[in-house]
Amino acid sequence: MQVQKLNQFRLPAGFRGRPGWLVQLWWIIQAVLVNTTPQFMYGWRRFVFRSFGAKIGKSVMIRSSVQMQFPWKVVVGDYSWLGDGVVLYSLGNIEIGKHVVISQNCYVCAGSHDYTRPDFPINKNPIVIEDQCWLAADVFVGPGVTIGLGTVVKSRSSVLKDLSGGKIYGGVPAIFVGNRDGAVKSTSTSSESLP
Repeated sequence: MQVQKLNQFRLPAGFRGRPGWLVQLWWIIQAVLVNTTPQFMYGWRRFVFRSFGAKIGKSVMIRSSVQMQFPWKVVVGDYSWLGDGVVLYSLGNIEIGKHVVISQNCYVCAGSHDYTRPDFPINKNPIVIEDQCWLAADVFVGPGVTIGLGTVVKSRSSVLKDLSGGKIYGGVPAIFVGNRDGAVKSTSTSSESLP
């Protein structure tokens, strides 16, 4: 019995959110005008991502090795940091709040495939990372997940379901390991200060 028939796979119409030629242009621009820039050129990288539809807040620090699959599906709030090697696999929308740290080599994956069907259809599931979260190095965030306000996810953890705010999680899959010290105050994730 054959459980996977990739010759039957079809990308849904409009899945990328932009025409194929623009997607290809973006990947070239990202490789040439983002990935080759010196560390200090945060303003330039914000400009390039915004030029392709990303909603990037003020003073966001994006390292040159950050990868965004489709920037027009990404929102990053004010003062957030995206570290070296971060991948925002934005098949679905990814919303990152204000004052969020996504450390080096994190992978935020807003899409998957339905392995129960032979044609292996692709799907997109939005991800929300609320204000003041810290994802430590090498964290994987799966499709459809919301990480609550002020949550910390320990290094090399896999987040496969929603996480409550103000907590610390770790492991594969990530489980509750403690409460985060200090008061966590809301700083709205609305786009009022985004361009």
